[in-house]
Amino acid sequence: MATAERSSQNIAAALRALPSVDRLLRHPLLSALPPTPLRVEAARQALEAARAAIQAGAAPPSAEALAREVLARYAALDQPSLRPVINATGVIIHTNLGRAPLSDEALAAMRAVAEGYSNLEYDLDAGARGSRLAHLDHLLRRVTGAEAGMAVNNNASAILLMLTALCAGREVIVSRGQAVEIGGGFRIPDVLRQSGATLVEVGTTNRTRIEDFAAAITERTAALLRVHASNFRIVGFTAFPRLEELAELARARGVLLLDDLGSGCLFDTTRFGLAPEPRVQDSIRAGVDVAAFSGDKLLGGPQAGLLVGRAAAIARLRAHPLARAVRMDKLSIAALEATLRHYARGEEFTAVPVLRMIAAPVDELAARAEAWRAACPLPAEVVAAESAVGGGSLPGETLPTRALAVRVAQPDTAAAILRRKTPPVIARVEDGRLLLDPRTVLPREDSLVAAALQQLAAELTPCGGE
Repeated sequence: MATAERSSQNIAAALRALPSVDRLLRHPLLSALPPTPLRVEAARQALEAARAAIQAGAAPPSAEALAREVLARYAALDQPSLRPVINATGVIIHTNLGRAPLSDEALAAMRAVAEGYSNLEYDLDAGARGSRLAHLDHLLRRVTGAEAGMAVNNNASAILLMLTALCAGREVIVSRGQAVEIGGGFRIPDVLRQSGATLVEVGTTNRTRIEDFAAAITERTAALLRVHASNFRIVGFTAFPRLEELAELARARGVLLLDDLGSGCLFDTTRFGLAPEPRVQDSIRAGVDVAAFSGDKLLGGPQAGLLVGRAAAIARLRAHPLARAVRMDKLSIAALEATLRHYARGEEFTAVPVLRMIAAPVDELAARAEAWRAACPLPAEVVAAESAVGGGSLPGETLPTRALAVRVAQPDTAAAILRRKTPPVIARVEDGRLLLDPRTVLPREDSLVAAALQQLAAELTPCGGE
C-alpha cells in the first residue's frame, strides 16, 4: 500500500476516533461545567481544533488532553470582552484604552446609584417627578461661570443637539480652517448637514478675519461657530478673530455665537509647560451663547458632552426632542457629578487621575520606574522619555517622563506577551526597546507591572548584557 494512502487512512481513523460533543462533555474533568450553551461551544471548538491538528499530521489527543482543552476554551469564552488593562504607554487620554480613568469618588458614586434605586428623575422636596438634568446644572454653573448647563452622552451628540435645536433651516458661519474632521470620521460639515443647518465657510485655511464673518452674515444666518482644532495644529502665517470680537459681532447682528471646545479644559495648561488650551470659563467670559465640550478628556470624567452658556439658549436645547435621544444614564450622571465636585472644591489635581498624571513630577516617576527595574530580571534601565496627553487634546504636546526601557531581542514579541497577562499590560516599542511609562500607570498597579515583568522574563531570552 502506498505511503500516502496509508497516511490518509490513518488520518481518517484518527478523526473517527474523536468523541462526539455529548461523549466528550461526559468526561469526569468536565462534570463541574454548568449545562449551558457555552460548554457546548467550548467542546465544539476543542474538537474542531483537534481535527485540524490531526489533518496537519499531529497525533490524536488523549481523552484527558481533549477535556483539558475544553476547560481552557470554556474559560476563554467566559472572559468578558471589555476588560481592565494597565496603560503603560505614556499616553494619558488614550482613546483606545477608554480615555480618562475615574476618581475614587466617581466610582463610589456610580456604585451607590447602581446598587438600588435613586432620585434620578424624582424631586425629593416636592415628592413628584423631577428632571435628570437638575443633578448637574448647579455644578456646571459653578465651575464654568455659565448661566445654565446640561449634559448629554458625548460631545458629538452635544454639537448635533446644539446645531439642530438652534440652527436648523438656517446658516452657520465657520472659518474654512475649522471645518475639521475629528476621530472616527466625525466631520463638522457632515454634522451641520445632519442638523438641518447650512454651512457657510469664510476666510482661508490659515487666515480668517472678523471682516470675513461680518460680510457673510445675512437674514438667514443663525450663528457663528468656532471649532477648536484640538487634534491638529496650523502654525506659521495664521490669523483668527478673538472670541471677544466674534461675540461683539454676534450681538451687534443679532445672531448666536457657538463654541465647540472639544477637550473640556478647566485649568491652565501652561503651568505644566504645555501649550495654551482654551478654557471653558474663558469662552463663557468672552460672551459665547453656548459652549460644547467633552467630559472624558481633559475634564477627566466619564464619557459625556457638556453644554453651558446663556440660560435662554440652554432652555431651547433641553426642550428639543433630540435631547431625550442623547441623554445620559444614571451611572454617567453620578460619575460626572462627582468629578465636577472635585473642581468645585478645588481638589482636581489631587483627586482626578488625568490631572494627577499631567501634574506628576519627574522625580516621582523616576522612583517608580526604578522600582520596576529592581524587580525586573531582564536587562533594563530607567531612561528619559516623553509622555503624550492624547485623546485629541494638545496635539504634538508632550511631558518629560522617566520610563523603564527593557532590552530584549524581540521587543514586539515581548509587548505581545505583556498584552496576554491578567490584567493585560499595554507598553510601547520605541527605538528597538520595550518602554513602560509610569505616568499613565495608577500607583496601585505598580506591583502588577512588576509581576508581569517577572513573568515576561520566564518566557523570553534577554538580548545580552547590561
